[in-house]
Amino acid sequence: MSVDNSALENCTICPRNCGVNRTAGNVGYCRQGAELTAARAYLHAWEEPCISGSNGSGTVFFSGCNMRCVFCQNAEIASGDVAKTITSERLSEIFLELQEKKASNINLVTPTHFVPLIIPAIERARNEGLIIPIVYNTSGYEKVDTLKSLEGLVDIYLPDCKYFSEELSLKYSNAPGYFDTAMSAIDEMLRQAGEPLFFDEDGVMDSVDYNLLLDNCPDDYNGPLMKSGVIVRHLMLPGQLADSKKVIKALLETFGSKVYLSIMNQFTPHGDLQKYPELLNPVDPRDYDALVDYAIDLGIENGFFQGERTDSESFIPAFDFEGL
Repeated sequence: MSVDNSALENCTICPRNCGVNRTAGNVGYCRQGAELTAARAYLHAWEEPCISGSNGSGTVFFSGCNMRCVFCQNAEIASGDVAKTITSERLSEIFLELQEKKASNINLVTPTHFVPLIIPAIERARNEGLIIPIVYNTSGYEKVDTLKSLEGLVDIYLPDCKYFSEELSLKYSNAPGYFDTAMSAIDEMLRQAGEPLFFDEDGVMDSVDYNLLLDNCPDDYNGPLMKSGVIVRHLMLPGQLADSKKVIKALLETFGSKVYLSIMNQFTPHGDLQKYPELLNPVDPRDYDALVDYAIDLGIENGFFQGERTDSESFIPAFDFEGL
């Protein structure tokens, strides 16, 4: 289970296709070299209820990002400014330590640019007793070939579908072709993970009445946990109800009930947004209600809606290298 660095020598892991030699100390759009870097590993309580459960999701926040959206709530690690170097061997130990702490799963946040280094860590941890699901938590800006290298290793895919509009994806994320790229990625994720399965204390449940729930997970949550499947997140942006409707419509028409949709209102103005004054306020609750009503009118079957007071920086974890 040695690390294969060949993919980092002419890096085309993500759609940026930077082509830099990360093993020679060069960095591309993600601003990361050939060593794993992370900012925190801990039990995270604020994912969808079937991900966090009552104990929390065993979340590893990797440093760097291939999107770096202007409104990113995790901008300090997305930029690569907050980063601790760890080995692939240490990452596998972290997975097992989180399992020992009763994590519901292992949640890989922004892992795309480290896929060749994460794969051997998962394989090693599984050989040493890791049995909880692996969650791949991503912006959705993924190459299908990279995702195919994860087949059999990832149980749950948790991608974003951020924008329908090319204008918005370029303006806020400098991500050409974002929507089509994300939709192709989600299609591959669904091929691998299949339709959602859940489990509880008694074992696997083939189906569950788990529709249209609030996203905020209570401390005493004791419902089913996801074993495998795809949850697609859409974070509504201020003033972008029309674009959000297009995203939701396309997802429902393409994937139907085969994936869960998590429609989020938790946008938090964060960082230097002076060049983007339209992002200096949270989402208008009336717009969010209109988007939820629209999804229901379209016949959404499997999904999560958020309650109030989610636009708070208290939901942004401290990137203090805990658990690394």
